[in-house]
Amino acid sequence: MALGGPSGGGGGDGDEAEGGIFADINITPLTDIFLVLLIIFMVTTTAIAQSQSERGGFKVTLPKGGKGNAAAVSDLAVAILADGRVVVGGKVLDQPGLEKAFLTAAAHNPDTMVLIQADEDVLHGRVVEVMDLARREGLTRLGIATRAQTPGG
Repeated sequence: MALGGPSGGGGGDGDEAEGGIFADINITPLTDIFLVLLIIFMVTTTAIAQSQSERGGFKVTLPKGGKGNAAAVSDLAVAILADGRVVVGGKVLDQPGLEKAFLTAAAHNPDTMVLIQADEDVLHGRVVEVMDLARREGLTRLGIATRAQTPGG
């Protein structure tokens, strides 16, 4: 690849006359522009996709369907406080009250999802006790709620 110009920078072979025509095209600036544009497009599309996912994802228009006969799946939120107390529906419940809440939920809908919202300082054994109690009362769909981790944190 010849990098010399018309001033005879090619090594002085004598093949080119003084002031000859420069026949090589320098595409380095064009390549630089394309690479910069590529980087800009990559960064902006990533930023757009992330901002859309923070607002709940991309907008999708779902098709309408007929009414089904399937039973509505419901959730039963059970909060376990740092001191081990259990809260269901805004009320602090003891062991018999919690059993009654699980029995009522299972009677209403056996597919009820029990969502455990335990404080991060609660002992693991207490969470397992509540989950076992729900399972004994006929609620087998169990979940543990977590907080989404922020990037970099």
